[in-house]
Amino acid sequence: MINSVKELEKAALDVRINLLKLCNVEAIHIGGDLSITDAMTVLWQYKMNYDPDNIEDENRDRFVLSKGHASAVTSFNQAAIGCFKAEDVINEYAKDGGRFSMHSCNLVNPYVEVSTGSLGHGMPVACGMAAALRMKGNKSSRVYTVMGDGEQSEGSIWEAVANAVHYKLGNLVALVDCNGFEADGSIDDITGLGDIASKYRAFGWNTVEVNGNNVEELKSCFDKLPAPDSDVPTVIICHTIKGKGVNFMENNPRWHAGKISNEQLEDAIRCLNDEYNRKWNS
Repeated sequence: MINSVKELEKAALDVRINLLKLCNVEAIHIGGDLSITDAMTVLWQYKMNYDPDNIEDENRDRFVLSKGHASAVTSFNQAAIGCFKAEDVINEYAKDGGRFSMHSCNLVNPYVEVSTGSLGHGMPVACGMAAALRMKGNKSSRVYTVMGDGEQSEGSIWEAVANAVHYKLGNLVALVDCNGFEADGSIDDITGLGDIASKYRAFGWNTVEVNGNNVEELKSCFDKLPAPDSDVPTVIICHTIKGKGVNFMENNPRWHAGKISNEQLEDAIRCLNDEYNRKWNS
């Protein structure tokens, strides 16, 4: 586990660099990977109770990727805690027989709790897992799920939201990557979801809004989570920037998915390193 903000920011930097290296080899959903990198890093490398050497532990925390296209950023964080090597992700991604692809698959990757891809499915599954833990008498484990903001237009999300409140699933923690864009452009222009946080509050969720690209805020947010045996589910609305950290990708729907050139890779990594060094080494 990483405890300091500086080390967590370095860990997020490393994840971003690995994402860009992969994006130089294969077309991936780089914009949404980069927007949720900070939250994923703090979750996997600081908060979540998960031992890669004991993945069947009944007292572990569970993770469900509802935002299925963020498989790469999930895999690189799993690599960081010792599930496998980052090089494995890059070398095997989208290869026949490989463990890593556009969607996380538990048939080939044992560190994936449940296969995901179709939007709107992960949140209901996470809700069911949280309910199952309660039925088993488990009062220490949480179920975390990560969703996109465009995904909030799926009706199955809101059925699960209502269900979680009804069954008092305080062991369920949902994160929403609110970067303002989906595949075809701006969320406001396509789905018009309005204030997502107010909708969760109306359903009765413990609703927290945070700068999803600020590691210090995220760490504090996770530290303040209600106990897993509480009665009210929590949603963390992460206000993020799509393509965060790469200037030509930020808030640019062109980079919902794609592949970068060698020159773009070098420029992006240099900019990321310069930003980190200015903050911590000046």
